[in-house]
Amino acid sequence: MTNSASGSGAPDLAGVLRPYVADGTLPGAVGLVARGGDVEVAVVGSADAEGRTPMDRESIFRIASITKPITAAAVMVLVDDDRIDLADPVRRWLPELAEPRVVRTPRGPLDDVVPAVRPITVEDLLSSRTGYGFPADFELPAVRALMAEGVQSDGREPQRFLPTDAWLRVLAGIPMLHQPGDAWLYNTSSDLQGVLVERVSGQSLPDFLAERIFERLGMRDTGFVVPAAKRDRLTGYYRAAASGGLELLDGPDGQWSRLPPLASGAGGLVSTVDDWLAFGRMLLAEGATADGRRLLSARSVRLMTTDHLTGAQRAACPLFLEGQGWGFGGAVDVEAVSPWNVPGRYGWVGGTGTSAHVVPATGAVHVLLTQLAATGPVHARQQRDFWRYAAAG
Repeated sequence: MTNSASGSGAPDLAGVLRPYVADGTLPGAVGLVARGGDVEVAVVGSADAEGRTPMDRESIFRIASITKPITAAAVMVLVDDDRIDLADPVRRWLPELAEPRVVRTPRGPLDDVVPAVRPITVEDLLSSRTGYGFPADFELPAVRALMAEGVQSDGREPQRFLPTDAWLRVLAGIPMLHQPGDAWLYNTSSDLQGVLVERVSGQSLPDFLAERIFERLGMRDTGFVVPAAKRDRLTGYYRAAASGGLELLDGPDGQWSRLPPLASGAGGLVSTVDDWLAFGRMLLAEGATADGRRLLSARSVRLMTTDHLTGAQRAACPLFLEGQGWGFGGAVDVEAVSPWNVPGRYGWVGGTGTSAHVVPATGAVHVLLTQLAATGPVHARQQRDFWRYAAAG
């Protein structure tokens, strides 16, 4: 195991990340590249923009959308338990979605709707093809309605959610953009997965994840809230200010200091690089944990990490998917459009400046945690430089 936090000279992971701290782009970062048993970790900069607290390998970050693979894994735990089946209509547990309506055309008004031609299934939720979510065009009336009602969130402001039952009632009152199964749409399906876990299991999503995933994998710092005893390890969260420099969006006693009204399966978790490494290694081991026990079946892991989209569905969303399809809860590389796109690579990125992937072909796990809000779906230079370095190893 190596730690390149203080290394210099020959190119290493710290050398890739340190320039972004030096020029003020990032307060700090923690990057991890694991290739089998060889783990390189780079810890650079500070946990706060003022430079008072050095970044640490155990620093806790708001991980945003790299929550999604974990939520999908929770659904697959229930599949392995025979509590649900991929073909099951979700209306049994989400009766609010028993009779969904769909806009007649994507650009059509919200009152020009038709009934869904078939029920929404568990598999639709897992593959993000429910009919709800973000397409490439954010100006479509059905998408604007999601944002106007406060239903669509990227996990960066968890306290702004409605309580779970109210959230689902409001969502059900908005027509879907596409028929179930017809199109891949971003984000909302992962929040629906979290609600499904709660309704099927009878537990809250935080409790289910803690019992069935985090405790079994030793992910001791992952959750939807940061306890007071750990807040000294929670990094500040920033965005680039229009006038230059960084503007604080959330601090240690902010939105993650208490449980949110809805635990967002799409982006509500905090975590550390080593916690996500444990999750990634479980995926690479086809569901087995470090002590040889089984968290998921090999079949469930294969379903999670296999592309389920058609070519047309992939092509319709180049804004989000660059040479990628979508498995359950994460993207799957299908084309080598960039040096880091390895066919079969699975994972995703988060709007808080995070990314996490596993590469089954090489047995690698790549995790980058920063605290700078993304400004859009186009990946930041530091992300691309990290992926390029990770792929070259």
